[in-house]
Amino acid sequence: MKTPSSQKTRALARAAVVAAAYAALTLLFLPISFREVQVRVSEALTLLPVLMPEAVPALFVGCLLSNLLGGGALPDIVFGSLATLGAAVCTRYFKKRFALAAAMPVLFNGVIVGAVVHFCYSPAVPLPLCMLSVAAGEAVSCYVLGPLLLRALRKLPQTVTGIEQA
Repeated sequence: MKTPSSQKTRALARAAVVAAAYAALTLLFLPISFREVQVRVSEALTLLPVLMPEAVPALFVGCLLSNLLGGGALPDIVFGSLATLGAAVCTRYFKKRFALAAAMPVLFNGVIVGAVVHFCYSPAVPLPLCMLSVAAGEAVSCYVLGPLLLRALRKLPQTVTGIEQA
């Protein structure tokens, strides 16, 4: 029988793994993780709040770490990380409506990170184009890679993942 203390410990451990995985994937794919044309492979993890609430703060921490270590500009570090947090909160809220849940990171990052990319890195590129470019890369992560990740996690036994199966 799992005690409340052991459940909290497992949730904290899962959160640490999510944060570390997000940062590691972002840095591993550094050339395509930043700037106006980006597909952050790590953004596939932004769908994890559908399965586990602890992924919400974990994604924020992972994004913050990757933006710091990846050499992002200060507005990118702050607003990019907050965009991921806002998207994760909304993804969790819409967890029973997958299309809306997956749209949250696309919308938040398209608008917020797209603006950051325009103002910090590529002022010559029109703002709407920066937003569209970031949203398109995000859509690849959230509608192609993310569902593959969720499907794989749902196939694993709960004893391995600790995730309640819906």
